[in-house]
Amino acid sequence: MARPRILSNAERLPALAGGLLVLALVAGFIGTALVALLRGRMDGASLGVIGDPVVHSVLRFTLFQAALSTALSVMLALPVASALARQPGFAGRRWLIRLMAVPMGLPVLIGALGLIGIFGRQGIINDGLAFVGLAEPVSIYGLSGILIAHVFFNLPLATRLMLSALERVPAEYWRSAASLGLSPLSIFRFIEWPVLARVIPGASGLIFMLCVTSFTLVLVFGGGPAATTIEVAIYQALRFDFDPERAVSLALMQIVVTGAILSALSLLPAAVDTGQTSGRRFVRFDGMGLPIRLLDAAVLLLAGLFLVLPLAQVIVSGVNADLIKLLREPAFLQAAGTSLIVASSAGLLSLACAYGVVSARAALSSARPFAVGSRLFSASLAASSSLVLLVPTSVLATGWFLALRAHGDIATFAPVIVIGINALMALPFVMRVLEPAFVEHQARTSRLAASLGLSGLSRLRLVDWPVLKRPLTMALAFAMALSLGDLGAVALFGSENISTLPSLIYARMGSYRSHDADGLALILGAICLVLALIGAPQGKDMRR
Repeated sequence: MARPRILSNAERLPALAGGLLVLALVAGFIGTALVALLRGRMDGASLGVIGDPVVHSVLRFTLFQAALSTALSVMLALPVASALARQPGFAGRRWLIRLMAVPMGLPVLIGALGLIGIFGRQGIINDGLAFVGLAEPVSIYGLSGILIAHVFFNLPLATRLMLSALERVPAEYWRSAASLGLSPLSIFRFIEWPVLARVIPGASGLIFMLCVTSFTLVLVFGGGPAATTIEVAIYQALRFDFDPERAVSLALMQIVVTGAILSALSLLPAAVDTGQTSGRRFVRFDGMGLPIRLLDAAVLLLAGLFLVLPLAQVIVSGVNADLIKLLREPAFLQAAGTSLIVASSAGLLSLACAYGVVSARAALSSARPFAVGSRLFSASLAASSSLVLLVPTSVLATGWFLALRAHGDIATFAPVIVIGINALMALPFVMRVLEPAFVEHQARTSRLAASLGLSGLSRLRLVDWPVLKRPLTMALAFAMALSLGDLGAVALFGSENISTLPSLIYARMGSYRSHDADGLALILGAICLVLALIGAPQGKDMRR
């Protein structure tokens, strides 16, 4: 790839100013929340909450359920990834791999409703057990429900990461294994396991982080104080107990926990999904025997059913709901309008911040020599886009809740705060989509645009927009879908002033209006599907 040309000061200054503005906005938004937490009456009584046995119990359960969820997700993903890698000619392979991308982009509340329809008291599993004479139903609530839900969302992620690693193994390895007559166990020991061992630590760390910061699933499936994580405990402390001291202690504890996890993750090899999980095919002689083919077929069938049944349940239950009545309800119209406003505002804000950070980093990297100050500024810009991983949404919401309660009705400020939190939450993912495309485009066109005298709006219209509109649209669609499905920030600030589709679905679930919740979930899922189709790579983008 060609190296971008060195920019003049007139070209660099606007980009650097934009990056500095984004850095100030992100630091101000997060800093205000943290200052409010630190000033949250941390006197002796409040510090005593840290020694509260209930707080210790919440911390232990948070780490325990995350560790167990991670172990189950990774262990169950191993045979699924191996079966997919062993059977490149499997008829439904491409569709199963695509299906595994659905839970990763699905609003969590929709997946929760589907799992309740399958594993709940009136679900398919319990109906089947009752039919064969087993009286004790499977409980979807408490630790078991949390584990099932986390495996549903994280098993596809672990499988794709492992499959991507297995498909990078050179074809000569498999031919050598066949010529040596290695058994499946020997192939796993000498070929597959050394590859997977480099991926599993990073994948496990990522899944563990997701489970520690899980909010919606624990809120839905948690069985009271015995099954509560730190994020849910913060929500309960402010919304139900109105105990700011405990909320502050829990929020600071969450920062310490996420900081420790992120520090550990930085020491592990990164788990990367290259996206080459449906196109690379070479012969796996160890997958040709009838017994192994039957075994792989059984594993893939069970994995497919585990993923398909909850999604099908949402569709069937949603279609059976009175959708016409729901679409006409004032509560739905208000929630849908608010959701679209919040999602579009958060998406555009996140996209603008990402573009500012990417432009500034590109301008800094073009400077020769790359001075120490420039390196620090570039590192600060990169860190600003990932601060939400260290300071989760529940912590931000708690800080702003404490900061605003002295200024009147918190609900008045709720829409702005929710938009800001959702924009920050989407920023790392928007950056991941936008930055590689921007850097590649700059390297290819910067010299040509300069030779043609194109700059400013003319360059944006003639050179940048035709190439970058696709990644920009993809990033915006992803950010909007992420914001549409979020319940965390809205759950704390939600009121009559800000009711979104996820909060309305959760309210209908809480009032036992499950048919309405199913219909609303189907509508929300359809909106997110449209956004996914808008942002999906097409044509030549898919062939890259």
